[in-house]
Amino acid sequence: MKREKTDVLVIGGGAAGMACALSAAKEGVYVTLLERESSVGGVLNQCIHNGFGLQFYHQELTGPEFASRLIDDMNMENVKIISQSYVRDIDVRKRVAQVLSPDGAYEIQAGALVISTGARERPFGSLLIPGDRPAGVMPAGVAQRYVNLENRIPARKAMILGSGDIGLIMARRLTLEGVEVVSVLERMSYPGGLTRNIVQCLEDFDIPLHLSTTVTGISGDGRLRSVEISKVDENFTPVPGTSRTIDVDALILSAGLLPQVEDFSDDLEVDPMNRGFLVSNTCESSIEGVFAAGNNVAIFDLVDYVAAEGWIAGRHAALFSRGVNTSGDRVPVFRGKNISILVPGIVDMEEHLRLYIRLRKPMEKGLVVLKELKIEKKFSYGVPSEMIQLVVNRDKLQPLMNYGKLTVEVQ
Repeated sequence: MKREKTDVLVIGGGAAGMACALSAAKEGVYVTLLERESSVGGVLNQCIHNGFGLQFYHQELTGPEFASRLIDDMNMENVKIISQSYVRDIDVRKRVAQVLSPDGAYEIQAGALVISTGARERPFGSLLIPGDRPAGVMPAGVAQRYVNLENRIPARKAMILGSGDIGLIMARRLTLEGVEVVSVLERMSYPGGLTRNIVQCLEDFDIPLHLSTTVTGISGDGRLRSVEISKVDENFTPVPGTSRTIDVDALILSAGLLPQVEDFSDDLEVDPMNRGFLVSNTCESSIEGVFAAGNNVAIFDLVDYVAAEGWIAGRHAALFSRGVNTSGDRVPVFRGKNISILVPGIVDMEEHLRLYIRLRKPMEKGLVVLKELKIEKKFSYGVPSEMIQLVVNRDKLQPLMNYGKLTVEVQ
């Protein structure tokens, strides 16, 4: 087994992990990045549509272009990348990882650790849909990989369950490849994806979106033949007399993402609402010297946000590895009314505060209120699918020490 030391060890080579590695390396420390696939980039590699990088690079890029920019920058900073790596064991408190790869086995001692494991798609089994279990039912990310990376067409006639962004994007992508997309179903009374994707991926291609509707049955012998769909009430209970059967040979699932935290949740505190790691605005977790960034903290709506948080995590991890104490006084963040996703969960007085907020339900207009700081931000037409971001300069955070907390609510 090869025994190595590194200043910063980054686990996961998606947008957050790459931005983190680059940021840390720019601080002058030695960085090792572990990636389980044959190349870094994560889901960016299969997102061939544009819309990435507008905030991070101030340029509109496709997913592969965004990844390529980060890879080129990492190479210039001599970041060590171990691809096809498997973390067999890790002691997060001692920051020691045992890693297997085609190049051999490693034991890596790190000065600071950053976990950027991203998210996974909600599996079919969690949806509890009765009926057969034929081929042709797949997550939207799998369908995207088939089409964009493997040049395979997974269906002739498809239905998409869930109006998350990747499902909307695949509705357009499959249509462009000649697949008949009969409709997109959403059990909520409002869409789950960004407004721009509703317009560009569905309305521009005349693909119907049925709200308050879900799949209540599946039929197929070997291959999917048909699905039963029904309207649902406010409790998501099927409405009697509304069911109908539609012939399709593929059901594409866009039922949401889950932060990938299972391998570390016994050691690191998890926010029960976000379902991701609890972190401060320095991206430090509940264990000193261990940082987390990206979709394993919460599900962000923009890759640019993910990369920005990775950049912050990398800088603070690098400073920690050099023995520089960048942590200040801290106070917890509490959710007030109308808040679901909220990042971060802790405010560190030595770093600017970047708040990311998802609403519990759509609102025509509203007011984000930081109660103890007496800061307010108006918004018009807020929806749960689109995050509200609010940045507070660290010079304005000191009043929180008098209250010992920050409460965020929407009025």
